[in-house]
This record gives sequence, C-alpha cells and structure tokens, in this order.
Amino acid sequence: MSSRAAIRYAKAILHTANENNTQSVVFEDMQSVQNTIEASRELQAVLQSPVIKAHDKKEALLKIFSGQSAATHSLIKILVDNKRTSLLANVAKSYIDLYNEEQGVKVATVITAVPLSSELESRVMAKVKQLTNSEKVTLQNEIDPEIIGGFILRVGDIQYNASIANQLGNLKREFSKSI
Repeated sequence: MSSRAAIRYAKAILHTANENNTQSVVFEDMQSVQNTIEASRELQAVLQSPVIKAHDKKEALLKIFSGQSAATHSLIKILVDNKRTSLLANVAKSYIDLYNEEQGVKVATVITAVPLSSELESRVMAKVKQLTNSEKVTLQNEIDPEIIGGFILRVGDIQYNASIANQLGNLKREFSKSI
C-alpha cells in the first residue's frame, strides 16, 4: 500500500504529465522504475540508506534511469531534494494505479503457485472482462507456492479464493468444529 506522500507525488506528476500530454510516456517510465527497484535489493538499500549522501543518490538514479523522460528525471530530483528517495517505488506504483484509473483500465491480480500458461491467461482474461464489463483489462500474475494449487483472483475490491490452501483451511475448520 502506498503512503499518502507517495500518492501526492504521483498525483503531482500525473497532473504535470496531463498538462504536457506525456501521460503514457511517464506511465512507461513508472513501470520501468517500479520493475527496476523491485528487481534490485541493492538499489532498494541505497534508496533507504540514510548514510548515502543525497548527491550520490541523485547521480546514481539519474544514471540508472538515464533513458527516462524529463518528467521522471524531475521527479527523481525533487524526491532527492526533499529527502524522500525511499518513496520512489511507491510513487511509481501510485502513478501506475492513478493512470490506469484515469484511463478506465481494470487491473486484475491472479496469484498462482506456478506461472500462468498463455492459454490459461487468456481464459482468466476473458473471465475478468466478463466480471468487470470492461474491455480495458490488464492482468498481473504473482507466484506464491504456499497456495499449493488453484488461484486467487483480485479485481478492485473483489477477491475470489480458489486456492487449495484455502480449501484445506476450510476443511480444517470444519473438522475442528465437529470435534
């Protein structure tokens, strides 16, 4: 969950992007920023570290994200200047959520024990489109081996849990009630 500060920064950059008509460019930047930070423990540590100087963080981030737009570079500079670099991943996530909401895109998250096959992904996508009455749907697949099998589907406030772990938990509760 994003902090209120991250949401404020995301709203500000979305507003600027709307004024400059660069929303989709910044959207791609934010996806890249979020994926890069999530994939690198070292980068996460640098962003969180109070020991590393702000100037060094700014220099490193601008080199890492050198291919991004001027709006993204501006965001990085502002976060560094305000000593808020630890929020960068949350700002990116908040921007992505706000952009999708503004574009009417529904984001569905499917949690499975193994990666979805392309056939199963298309079947889940069709079901999500039917449930949401929306043609603009993106699907995120998260892997969680602890659910054993089946899936958990989240679309907005709705969650459908068809995991084997959930079914085993229900059986365990039923048995403990009858004892």
